[in-house]
Amino acid sequence: MNWKAILLPSAYLALFALAVFAIVWWDRRKRGGRIPFAKDLRLLRVAGETHLKEVGRLDEDFILIMVWAALVPCIVGLLLLEVVARLPAVWMWIGLGVTLAMFGAAVALAVRWFLARLRERSDQYLAYFGERIVAEFLEPLKEGGWHVFHDVPCESGKERFNINHVAVGPGGVFVIETRARRKGVPREGRDDYKVFFDGEQLSWPWGEDQEGIGQTIGNAKWLQHWIDKTTGEKVEVVPVLAFPGWYVEAKAHAALRVVNPSWLPGVLTGGGETILSEKQIDQCVQQLEQRCRDVEY
Repeated sequence: MNWKAILLPSAYLALFALAVFAIVWWDRRKRGGRIPFAKDLRLLRVAGETHLKEVGRLDEDFILIMVWAALVPCIVGLLLLEVVARLPAVWMWIGLGVTLAMFGAAVALAVRWFLARLRERSDQYLAYFGERIVAEFLEPLKEGGWHVFHDVPCESGKERFNINHVAVGPGGVFVIETRARRKGVPREGRDDYKVFFDGEQLSWPWGEDQEGIGQTIGNAKWLQHWIDKTTGEKVEVVPVLAFPGWYVEAKAHAALRVVNPSWLPGVLTGGGETILSEKQIDQCVQQLEQRCRDVEY
């Protein structure tokens, strides 16, 4: 193997990266680089904040992911060819066959890994967009004295998780989890846009599962305990599971409410009954705002 053919391009890439870093550093220093607002400013989290950050991370890493997917099979092939070149002539053809097979396997694995990253990016953006849809249907509630928080960060021991949406208003406290599900091939006799909830599981056009049910109920219990702990108020938290783009048929009076996002204003306000006092609302809102105001520049 001609190591110069590898070392020279590597040295060039290193020098190029160093030059870019130096130019960026000098440009920022020349312009001052001071942000126009206070360094301790913290903004509220927006709908889909966590998913949007993951999309940004994957977008930033896209070139690196593509380079690695292309480079690894080449490295495997070159290393194996170096080994084959040292074999006796009688083993040469066998070695070349093994090299070709290993190179093909490396290409297949690299392509599979690359496609998995693309699917991950697509799924993260779908989840982000679904949460934005739900947020838009919750927005009109603010005119009626409701407060809505998105992507609420939570913890349970060492586990970190987030609640997609929390709504607090005269009608109570609601945890709303969003699940953006793609439509698949329906079974015979089933519409491809309907999902049924019988109180225990979800029946999709292609099959049954319990996706999101346990998490939504668990998140509501966590928030109820947290409100009790931080405010001293014993407030019932209602779990709601929303499926954007789906027509939902759900069992009445189930512990978990499964809805299309467009139904949320009616579900949350109900018959206009006042459950929480102004004091209770203010206490819950104050604690939630402190928890959600953590977005830095």
